[in-house]
Amino acid sequence: MSWHATALTLFPEMFPGTLGHSLAGRALREGKWSLDTLQIRDFATDKHRTVDDTPFGGGAGMVMRPDVVDAACAAALADGVARPLVYMTPRGRLLDQAMVRELVAGPGIILVCGRYEGLDQRVIEARGMREISVGDYVLSGGEPAALVLLDACVRLLPGVMGGATSAEEESFSAGGAPLLEYPHYTRPAEWDGRAVPDVLLSGHHAEVARWRRGMAEAATRERRPDLWSRRTPAGALSN
Repeated sequence: MSWHATALTLFPEMFPGTLGHSLAGRALREGKWSLDTLQIRDFATDKHRTVDDTPFGGGAGMVMRPDVVDAACAAALADGVARPLVYMTPRGRLLDQAMVRELVAGPGIILVCGRYEGLDQRVIEARGMREISVGDYVLSGGEPAALVLLDACVRLLPGVMGGATSAEEESFSAGGAPLLEYPHYTRPAEWDGRAVPDVLLSGHHAEVARWRRGMAEAATRERRPDLWSRRTPAGALSN
């Protein structure tokens, strides 16, 4: 059975989106993973197919009704496969590579894409939803965030990416506290007055590895001090 994703959304036409192209799209067509959508509005019970209502306590915006979202969740879970329910929300735990690997290790995922001010808290708790954020910013809905999470998962599935070594060397792929990726160069060896670092042309693999590690550490120290602070002194390579 391939890894299977289901998106609960008010805008099913947003899927597969970018995931219908390139390596992920080819893997989807080849059955290495599968994706379906459920229109949340189909589970509304009134003639207007209402999915939201005003918040108790007042305030701006609307809140997605717990009964409607719960019915959509029940339909997604009806196949009996123990896939986690994930609610994409800025208040969730920040997505990282370790979390992606954990999700990929299972049979798939059910993504709940909120709109308006989000979901009624009661359905989040009742369904044991896992709340995940893709960053400290607000999007117009959960669909773009769901596509980001799916992209991160799909590329790790067996047979999707051709270069497993390349995937392992990318930023955040290492276990523990990761390093940002080192800079890359290709032909021509000189362009616009800028030359490729000599070490990369030397053919000395150990020196190349040392240079790349040093550049990765320097980038991490400068750009992501939060990541650098999590590394032990023994894990850092002195320049």
